[in-house]
Order: sequence, then C-alpha cells, then structure tokens
Amino acid sequence: MKRSGDSPSPPAVLSKIGPIGAIFAGAVVVLSSWYTIDEGEVGVVLRNGAVLDVAGPGLHFKLPIIDNVVSLSTRTEKLNLPEVAAYSQDIQAAFLNMSVNYRINAGQATEIYAKLGVNFADRILMPALLDRTKAVFGRYNAPSIVGERAKLVADITDSLREAVTEEGIIIESVQIENIDFSDAFEQAIEQRMQAEVEVTRLRQNLEREKVQAEIRRTAAQGQADSTVVQARAEADSRALQAKAEADALRLRGEAEADSIRAKGLAMKENPALIELIRAERWDGRLPQTMVPGGAMPFIEMTPGK
Repeated sequence: MKRSGDSPSPPAVLSKIGPIGAIFAGAVVVLSSWYTIDEGEVGVVLRNGAVLDVAGPGLHFKLPIIDNVVSLSTRTEKLNLPEVAAYSQDIQAAFLNMSVNYRINAGQATEIYAKLGVNFADRILMPALLDRTKAVFGRYNAPSIVGERAKLVADITDSLREAVTEEGIIIESVQIENIDFSDAFEQAIEQRMQAEVEVTRLRQNLEREKVQAEIRRTAAQGQADSTVVQARAEADSRALQAKAEADALRLRGEAEADSIRAKGLAMKENPALIELIRAERWDGRLPQTMVPGGAMPFIEMTPGK
C-alpha cells in the first residue's frame, strides 16, 4: 500500500522519462548529423579523433557522436609582432615593429591540422618569422638597413617563405612598420644622410655647370661656323663680282681693239680718210701762233675737183 509522501517507484519514473528521453535523444541525433562550412573556411572531419576528410563551404552530413568537424580559415590573416629585437652586422641593436599577412593552403588542411592543430600560427609561423628576421637583419649593417629598407623586407619575406611553404602556410607579404635604433645612432645616421644629400647636390650643380658650358661652347661654335659661312659667301660674292668686272673689261678691250683694227684697215685702204677725220675734228679756228715751218690746218683742194 502506497503511503502519502513516498517517492514514485523507479519503474514509474522510467515509464514517464522513457518517451521524453527517446524524443530528446532523437533530436540530438538528428541535429548532430549535419553541419555547415562558411565561405573562406574548410572543415577537417574527424572520426573518433582521427582525420578523415576535408569539407568545403556548404551543407554536409556526418555520423552523430563519432564524427566531429573542426573549421580552419582560408582567408588572409595578419600576425603582428611588436618590438622584435635584432642586431645588425655592425652590432647595432634595433627593435622592429612587424606584421605578416598569411593564409593556409586549403589543399593541405588535413596535414596542417594533423601536425600543428588550429594554433599553427603560434607554433610555426611566429617562431619562423622571429628566426628569419634576426638572421636576415644580421646580414645588413645599420646604414644599409636605413637606405635599403625595401630590399631588407624582400629578403625577410623570401626567407620566411622558404621556412613555412612546406608546412602549407602561404606568406603573402611582410611589413616592417618601424625600425628603432638608439637615439645616438639615429642622430649619426641623420647627419650622414644630410652629408650625402649635400654631396649629391654639389654633384648635380657640377653636372649642371658642365651642361651649361657645353651649351655655351656649342653656341659659340655655331656662331663661329655661321661667321665662316658668311665670310665665305661674301668672298665668293666678291670673287664673282671681280670676275664679272674683269670679263667686262676684257670684252670692252676686245671691242676697242676690234674697233682700232677696223679703223686701221679702213685708213690703210683709204688714205684720204685721215684728212677727213682731221677736218671733222677741226673747230675752224686758225692757230694764234705759228711754228716756223708748221703746216696750216686746212684741207688741200685739188684743182679740177
């Protein structure tokens, strides 16, 4: 006989819990039999803790309880490392503020998880970055670090890629935001850079003076050449003028000679022509004085003519 205040018997409790438990267990089984992977991620499927497969973005199904899924990001991630201590080749201490952009190779997701787990950046990327940065930094002296910073970053990037590529980590870029040397060294570097700038300025001035001198020399040479050409042109002009005058004189002389020869031939053939010329040239006046024995200027008149 059941007394007041007594707890329900175990069979009665089980008879009430049984349907509820079955419904709950069924819900758990149904809900744990599917999963989704977001874009920019891959899912590493584990069965009883062992790597089974890799799932891409989308809806997937798995065995309840015995299967588990771990998501790994395939997006570009950024790892910051403030105040990385390093020494240059000439034993100058420096602190670097650095960062690296990286992502995983989705095709190696199972190997990455099996070897490194989800904390692969802390386990392999950060130590490799510190080690390669110090090694490459130590190959540069301090002045070259200041003047060849881009080359330093490129060398660190290449060295880091060699260290982690086989692990399935892809290095996209390395940045050095700041390199902090001691105040005294930075002041010395600044003075040296100012001196180099001054030397460069003086060299540029010298080159400018050389160019200007060459321009002046070329201009003077051009002017001299122009003067020579002008002088030659004037000389040629004078030579042509003299030749023309000489030809004119020669032609006049030849003409006068021809005229004289013609006159002489005419006088030879007609002696009376001489008297005619005298008469033509006589002005009709008799001379005021007579030279004894001189002839009177007149034309002889032949009787009967």
